[in-house]
Amino acid sequence: MKKIKFEPSRNLIVSLLAIVFGLLAGVILILVTGGNPFASYLYLFQGGLKNMERIGNTLATSTPLILTGLSVAFAFRTGLFNIGAAGQMLMGGFCATAIGLKVNLPGPILVPIMFLGALLGGAIWGSIPGLIKARFNVHEVVSSIMMNWISYWVVYYAVPAYLKGPFLETESGRLAESATLRAPWLSSLLNGSYLNYGLILAIGAAALTAFILDRTVMGYELKSVGFNRHAAEYAGIDVNRNIIQAMMIAGALAGLAGLTQYAGNATNLQIGVMPSQGFDGIAVSLLGMNSPWGVVASAVFFGLLYSGKGFMNAMTSTAPEIADTIIATIIYFAATSVMINRLLDRLKSRKGK
Repeated sequence: MKKIKFEPSRNLIVSLLAIVFGLLAGVILILVTGGNPFASYLYLFQGGLKNMERIGNTLATSTPLILTGLSVAFAFRTGLFNIGAAGQMLMGGFCATAIGLKVNLPGPILVPIMFLGALLGGAIWGSIPGLIKARFNVHEVVSSIMMNWISYWVVYYAVPAYLKGPFLETESGRLAESATLRAPWLSSLLNGSYLNYGLILAIGAAALTAFILDRTVMGYELKSVGFNRHAAEYAGIDVNRNIIQAMMIAGALAGLAGLTQYAGNATNLQIGVMPSQGFDGIAVSLLGMNSPWGVVASAVFFGLLYSGKGFMNAMTSTAPEIADTIIATIIYFAATSVMINRLLDRLKSRKGK
C-alpha cells in the first residue's frame, strides 16, 4: 500500500524536474544568444497570465492539447502508441464542420450532433490502426502515421469540393455562431478571450477517462492487455477486441479535440495544415506521466508557453523559437524519466544511509 501511495508524488517530482531542467536549458540558450533570461521568462509567463483575457486565451489554447494528450495517454496506458492523434483530430474536426455547415437545425440540437460526428469520426479513424494491429499484427505507429496522411488528403479534397467558403478555396465556410462552442458569457467574463465550452468538454473527458481506466472492468482489461498481452489472453481476456477498443477510444478523444479547435477556438477548417496539437499531445502525455489529471496540468503548462512566446518575442530580443526549444527540452527530460527516477533512487538511498 505504501508503494501505491508513493507513486503519484514520484511522478509529480519527475515532471517538475523535467520542467526545471528544460527551463535551465532555456536560460543557457538565451544567454548564448545574447538575451536576458530573467526578462525573457518574465514576458514569456506574462504573455499567458498578464490579465484575464490572456488567461482565458491560455486555457483555450490548452483545450485541444488536453484532449489529444488524453488520446495518447489512454493508448499508452493500454500498451499502444497512438501517433495518429493529428489525423483523428483532423477527421473529427472535418465531420463536425461538415455537419455544422450542411445541417440546418437550431444550435441546441445541432451542436450535440456535431459532437457525435466528431466523436464518431475520430473513433472510426482510430479503430482502423487498432483493427490492422489486431488482425495482421501491424504496429500501430506505422498504420496510424499512414492514417494521418489519408485524413490530410481527404480533407484537402473534400473541403474545396463540398465545404468551400465564399472567398477562398483553401478553407471551409465559416460556421454560424449557433454552430460553434463559443460562449459569450465566458468570453465577457474573461475580458474578450476566446475561451469556450470546449474547456468544460475537455475537463469532462479527463474525468471520464480517469473513471474508465481506474474504476471499470473495461479499464482493468485494457490495462491488463497493455501490461502483458499473453498473460491477459491466458486469463481469458479478448486481446484483439481490447486493442481495437483502446484505439477507438483514443481516436474519439482526438476527434473531440478537432471539435474544440475548429468549432471552438476557430470557426472554419483550412486545408493543407496538419494540426500540430495531435503531435504535441505526445509531449503533453509524456510530461503528464500518462495520468488523465496530469495531462490536464501538462496541457495548461504547454498552453501557457505557446500563448506567451509571441509576447516574449515582442518585448525582448529573444526569438520565439527559444520557447519551442524549451518545450522540446522538457519533452526530452520527460521522455527520459527512467534516468530521473534512478537519480531520485540514488538520492533516497544516500539519505537512508
